[in-house]
Amino acid sequence: MKKLLSIAILLLFINCNSVDLIDSWKNPEIEIFESTKILIVGMTSNIEARKKFERKLKQEYEARGVEAVMSLELFEPSFTSEKKSPQELKIIENILVSNGFNSVLFTKVIGVEDKIKYKENFDGYDATYRKFKDDYLKYQDIFYNPEYYDEYTIYHTETSLYCICQTKGRDLIWKGYLDISDPFSVENTVDQYVNLLLFVLEEQQLINPLLKKEKIKL
Repeated sequence: MKKLLSIAILLLFINCNSVDLIDSWKNPEIEIFESTKILIVGMTSNIEARKKFERKLKQEYEARGVEAVMSLELFEPSFTSEKKSPQELKIIENILVSNGFNSVLFTKVIGVEDKIKYKENFDGYDATYRKFKDDYLKYQDIFYNPEYYDEYTIYHTETSLYCICQTKGRDLIWKGYLDISDPFSVENTVDQYVNLLLFVLEEQQLINPLLKKEKIKL
C-alpha cells in the first residue's frame, strides 16, 4: 500500500473536513486508464445518500466527457441490498460489457467505529506537571465530566475502480480506503468524499482533470 505525498500535503489544508484518505493501491500493471462508460455503485441502505453520491460522481464524470450511469438508473433500489450469487453477478457483468461499459466504480462502508477524543488543556492548567497533585487535578475529570471528551463515529469506507473491458480482462485497477468522521450532513459529506476521490484519481491518471474548473451543482 502506498500513500501519495501530494495527498498528505492537500490534507494539511483540509484537515477540518470529515473525510480523509487513509490508504490506496494502484494496479502496478496499469499506468493510465480511461473510462469510456462507467457504472457508479454506492452500497448503502440510505437511499438519499446513495442518490446524492451517485449523482455527484455521474456529473463529475460527464463533465470530463465520460458517459456515466448511476446504479439507481439501471437497477431497482434494492439491487445493493439483495444477495447475489456469483452466477448472477457474472450475468450482470456480461450485460454491462455488451452495453458498452468498460468500468465500474464501487463504494461501500466496510466498518463503523465509535471513538472518544479527550480535549486538550481542559481546565487551563499548564501542560507540564512537576507535582503529582497538579497532574491528578487536571485528569480527574475524565471519569465523570462529559465536557472532558468528545464522542464521535468513524465510518471506514472503500472505493474500488474495476475494469470490465472485453479485451483486457476484468481486473481491479485502484482501491482507496477513506474514513468519514462524524458526518453531520449527507450533502456536505458527499461533496467532501467526491472531491477527495477525484483528486486521487486525477493524481493516479485514472480520470482526466476538468479543463475548466467549474463547480458542478447538484
